[in-house]
Amino acid sequence: MTSTDVTQEAEGSEPGGYAAARLRLLTEGARSGSPRRRALAGLTDDWLAGLFGAGTGGQAGVSLVAVGGYGRGELSPRSDLDLLLLHDGRDDKAVAALADRLWYPVWDLGLDLDHSVRTPQQARKTAGEDLKVQLGLLDARHLAGDLGLTASLRTAVLADWRNQAPKRLPELRDLCAERAERQGELQFLLEPDLKEARGGLRDATALRAVAASWLADAPREGLAEARRRLLDVRDALHLATGRATDRLALQEQDQVAAELGLLDADALLRQVYEAARVISYAGDVTWREVGRVLRSRSVRPRLRAMMNGGKPVAERSPLAEGVVEQDGEVVLARTARPERDPGLPLRAAAAAAQAGLPLSLHAVRRLAATARPLPTPWPAEAREQLVTLLGSGRPTVQVWEALEAEGLVTRLLPDWERVRCRPQRNAVHLWTVDRHLIETAVRAAGFTRRVHRPDLLLVAALLHDIGKGWPGDHSVAGETIARDVATRIGFDRTDAAVLATLVRHHLLLVETATRRDLDDPATVRAVAEAVGTEHTLELLHALTEADALATGPAAWSSWRGSLVADLVKRVAGVLAGEPEAEPAAAAPTAEQERLAVEAFRTGGPVLALRAQTEPPADSAGTDASPADGPEPLGVELLIAVPDQAGVLPAVAGVLALHRLTVRTAELRSLPLPDGVDGSVLLLDWRVAAQYGSLPQAARLRADLVRALDGSLDIAARLAERDAAHPRRRGVEPPPPRVTVAPAASRLATVIEVRAQDAPGLLFRLGRALEAAGVRVRSAHVSTLGANAVDAFYVTRGEKVPLPGDEAASVARELEESLRA
Repeated sequence: MTSTDVTQEAEGSEPGGYAAARLRLLTEGARSGSPRRRALAGLTDDWLAGLFGAGTGGQAGVSLVAVGGYGRGELSPRSDLDLLLLHDGRDDKAVAALADRLWYPVWDLGLDLDHSVRTPQQARKTAGEDLKVQLGLLDARHLAGDLGLTASLRTAVLADWRNQAPKRLPELRDLCAERAERQGELQFLLEPDLKEARGGLRDATALRAVAASWLADAPREGLAEARRRLLDVRDALHLATGRATDRLALQEQDQVAAELGLLDADALLRQVYEAARVISYAGDVTWREVGRVLRSRSVRPRLRAMMNGGKPVAERSPLAEGVVEQDGEVVLARTARPERDPGLPLRAAAAAAQAGLPLSLHAVRRLAATARPLPTPWPAEAREQLVTLLGSGRPTVQVWEALEAEGLVTRLLPDWERVRCRPQRNAVHLWTVDRHLIETAVRAAGFTRRVHRPDLLLVAALLHDIGKGWPGDHSVAGETIARDVATRIGFDRTDAAVLATLVRHHLLLVETATRRDLDDPATVRAVAEAVGTEHTLELLHALTEADALATGPAAWSSWRGSLVADLVKRVAGVLAGEPEAEPAAAAPTAEQERLAVEAFRTGGPVLALRAQTEPPADSAGTDASPADGPEPLGVELLIAVPDQAGVLPAVAGVLALHRLTVRTAELRSLPLPDGVDGSVLLLDWRVAAQYGSLPQAARLRADLVRALDGSLDIAARLAERDAAHPRRRGVEPPPPRVTVAPAASRLATVIEVRAQDAPGLLFRLGRALEAAGVRVRSAHVSTLGANAVDAFYVTRGEKVPLPGDEAASVARELEESLRA
């Protein structure tokens, strides 16, 4: 069906004819994207013009005007219709009747309508009071009626906008900033709002308004294509959901991707992120230009220009060879020759970051267009400029984004293309892979005084996740890439090997510290063998913290930091050649011994709660201010109970009932003093309240007594609570995975559990381990966002690891219990 056929079918202004033609247009496969949006707008124009003509009865001095997105001719399948009924004020009653004849057919079809009835004077007055109304009127388009009335309003609104631009543009900039603060950045969100988030369709509309002011204009290259891509995604979202929504929810991304002919949801998000990045960068450049223009129009420079008989000359301050500052931006010197100076892009970027200034759009584009490629390997000066750029802290981000926008980053580092705009489907991560790498470098810049080779730390931060663009384990793939990149940018073979080691093992410290028994010599020895030298360990420690801080708030805490620091101290001792002590049971403290005796005497559990905090050991290079104080590590929960079966699930279940989160858990058997026969189980756990205050120790003990004697049915209580307060159903999480860690300990078998975190998870695991007939020597619990990663050291008897077949069988049983 052609657009003429569609229009003819809708003629006669009959709602049924328009509805049928609209449905056919939206369901036919021949047209999509911009052609479909234009056809839908044209179809709607003709229908509304027919309604208008049938309702006016020859009435003069009235017109129907499309504003906003409809005014731009951009109708998505579920877009609302923004309409203004404009009149000269001579016959209000007739205009009201006409409005009814227009609005009711729209409502009858179930279409969303944003409507107003105003005279030109009223429209201008409202626009002057409401910036959003004024932005809509900038896109006013005549549909029917008195063309002169519409044209005069358009002319007046545009004149008002240009005359008031020095006042309204700062207001618009603040509105954009406020929306960005509220909605986040489109280029990093897993469930972005295509319209409201920073870099979305609202920002693209704001850039059109800036251009209409004639004060400044956005960089045009790629902007129209980015905007079109977001509109295409929104169209597909409307068709997939049947709703007028702009939020790209996780559960709808695969369907939207299929609608657009893309491979999968990741390909979809990458396209969205790329478009958002173009719009965000254009916004940054445009608002800087607006600020510059408004400053130049201030009274003093104009008077100074008049007194000097001409325009004031902008001062140019040298920053580096071929690089100067001018009017708050970094530009190329007049003598700069990028075509003869391959190191100039990095030199200019480093100078801009060190000065905390943006690179001017003209400078970046000239560098991208004319600069020669660097030789391989890079000269030392270029490598040093890269390190300087990475070590400049927060200003590195805006400079790197400018280089990215013009393709200079992938020209310098071709491997960057695979991680550029790559989404990370993990709620712990705040950023895309490429932005996370830059954020890690920003964090690492604060730790450069802690290491002997700051350059290796910064480059490792830039490259540690570079393997995420390749199949398989990203650490393994990244090791090869890092070695190749290090050689290409001019590091010698020894330094390249260190960088490869840092990338290969960038998760080693935090994973070992939170999931392994640090008192087991095999744990410390394995880390020492992987790291190799004390200097590499020092770099890896700083990289670990920078990586975690750049991931998100759920990835790092004083608790994790203390565990990593303890591991590093032990590994450093091994690397320094300190004699390795045989493992021995730690002597109980006086309090632990007192609790054990009391438990044996009473025949029941005895417990104590004690708050644990740790002051920052090394505040240098961290973001925490002294006013923040020490971060709570949780509460130490000491429990002594006569040795018996079912202790682990009983304790875990009681804590779940009281909404306590377990951070670490250690269980061991204590012999009683003075030759008393028997033993007592000692549980030394760190717990934290999910919300509210901690329960009283007496209440915990009372419930624990009932759990151990079987009078408290924990499973039933947890099920009742879940039924009373069901959790909102979201995206289906991946299935749990239980594995046996090979050669992790010679004292016990280490079983690792990775699952969706949920109340009562540790209770279910403890019950399954009890059913398997194994003894839990210690447990190491770690929660990252919605993911639980727990490690259990289990034995058969006191200190006998499980045989391989039996360990695999226990792992299978645990996994089946979690899937049930």
